[in-house]
Amino acid sequence: MLETIHSPHDLKKLPVDALPALATEIRQELLAVVSRHGGHLASNLGVVELVLALHYVFDFAQDALVFDTGHQCYVHKLLTGRGESFQQLRQADGCCGFPLRAESPYDCFGTGHSGTGISAALGLAAARDNAHGHRKVVTILGDGALGCGSSFEGLNNISVTTKDFILVLNDNKMSISPNVGAFSRCLSRVISTKSYNSFKAFCRSALLRVPFAGRRLQGWISHLEGATKYLLVPSAIFEELGLRYFGPLDGHDLPELVRTFQRIKHLRQPLLLHVLTTKGKGYPAAEQNPACYHSTPAFDQSNAKPTKKNAGPTFSTAFGQALQALRADNPQLLAITAGMPEGTGLLDFSQNYPESFFDVGISEGHAVAFAAGLAAGGRRPVFAVYASFSQRAMDYVFHDVCLQKLPVLLCLDRAGVVQDGPTHHGIQDLAFWRTLPNLAVLQPCDAEELQAMLALALTRQHAVILRYPAGSASALADSHADYAWGRAEVLRRGGRLALWAVGREVQTALAAADILAEQGVPITVVNTRFVMPFDEALMRQQLDDGMRVVTLEDHNIASGFGSIAKEFFAGHASGRIEKLGWPNEVLGWGSPAGLRERYGLTAAAIAERLRALL
Repeated sequence: MLETIHSPHDLKKLPVDALPALATEIRQELLAVVSRHGGHLASNLGVVELVLALHYVFDFAQDALVFDTGHQCYVHKLLTGRGESFQQLRQADGCCGFPLRAESPYDCFGTGHSGTGISAALGLAAARDNAHGHRKVVTILGDGALGCGSSFEGLNNISVTTKDFILVLNDNKMSISPNVGAFSRCLSRVISTKSYNSFKAFCRSALLRVPFAGRRLQGWISHLEGATKYLLVPSAIFEELGLRYFGPLDGHDLPELVRTFQRIKHLRQPLLLHVLTTKGKGYPAAEQNPACYHSTPAFDQSNAKPTKKNAGPTFSTAFGQALQALRADNPQLLAITAGMPEGTGLLDFSQNYPESFFDVGISEGHAVAFAAGLAAGGRRPVFAVYASFSQRAMDYVFHDVCLQKLPVLLCLDRAGVVQDGPTHHGIQDLAFWRTLPNLAVLQPCDAEELQAMLALALTRQHAVILRYPAGSASALADSHADYAWGRAEVLRRGGRLALWAVGREVQTALAAADILAEQGVPITVVNTRFVMPFDEALMRQQLDDGMRVVTLEDHNIASGFGSIAKEFFAGHASGRIEKLGWPNEVLGWGSPAGLRERYGLTAAAIAERLRALL
């Protein structure tokens, strides 16, 4: 049946009772593709029926559908003519794993980070109202995104901005990891109060049957409804914000979802439809452990095991292990995550030191200000977050941490290119950090160095950022020298060119040096270690000796370490400094190895470029 669906128009030709069978086929397709290429599995398995019902009732060629975060858009892509490109999901020649305006007219707004959906959809609704249009605007918000401050800001503005808006709350009790916080508990209480919604429906129905009710009776019914709400649903915050609440509904009951959307489609008022779903629905391994299948590598469906294994520990794992070892000797050390203990390597830490662990949910700005408060209170907070997500907290880092010179350690995971594409590449953040006072930036090349840098950072009395990429943190063949603050490490000596590599790019630099050595062209290889402050004395010495300096980093070439170095030596010898890194453009999606091939950042390509400079 799925092969006949080339657009939502084809979907609408099916009878409602055929939709559950289609849902089964879609789940099979999701499993087949994601098991081959990796991707966001559990979240998409959980919304199959919901997205089917939305496309069955609404016309999103005219109406607008906005996905908050966007990692649950796979079903949407299958239904909107992208079945063929979906076969190469997240590959360079396939479709993006997130909504993308350039990819399809059905993707009305691109998303990738949590908490933007309500605000963006509200903007679309206001634009419609301003143009006197009639399109429906629907946004799907995960319950985990409710903890994001921007979601609250959007909620607060709905009723004063538009009279026609539909918010679908996909409640699976998970963001990536289980939801935390008071709002999550509040929502759980709403879930348990079906009596409120039943009684409200009864009151309204009864009122319609009473002739000549008049204002007095209407007012009495309204008062009774309000009183009942507070009696039965003390947490009915949505209606206080001006949204008419419907639900909760079984998010896997397709006929009921279709009927409900058909009933509310024509209502012109802010609406919230509360839908209960199971993250990972239909695949037992994902249902039992949805966090592991939130973003999964390729795996074998039969045994749910990854088809590829990392060569050695990942940087995330190495970080988690090192932090636990440090905590054993330092009870002042506290760890913070923004809803991602598994993804940041902190799960074991949270279990072994629960009193020293805080999961604040998807609230990066709050996490930084919270860490600043902890530091002001004499603790040593460590906030682990993805590099691309850390950008959302820049102002907090500047205002609450750096200006007060507080010893907060930010550990930025996934620093560099990643499979998911432009919303998740961690290749812009140095452009922000390099402008801030009282802040150091360190970048380890392997697990051993990460451990040493983590310990060193915790001795400083100011903010430190530790950046490291996804994937293997296997040790280099070369041994590391002793660490001194702000000093680089020379790994190879020789020739008239010095290649300064940042972080794991040291491995690429050594491989390029080996290629050149076989050609009789020796070069010097430097492990940069400290991006801010960098070892300007060593680089100055090399430049004064007449050497060419080339920087290599897994970052945007326009704003990273290479730019820091060139600007520092502006007017002196900056003309003999060359930069290698990612171009200053929006990078697409695909495997990091494939992106390196495309942009000439493999060891072989770098060796060729270096030889041309000599």
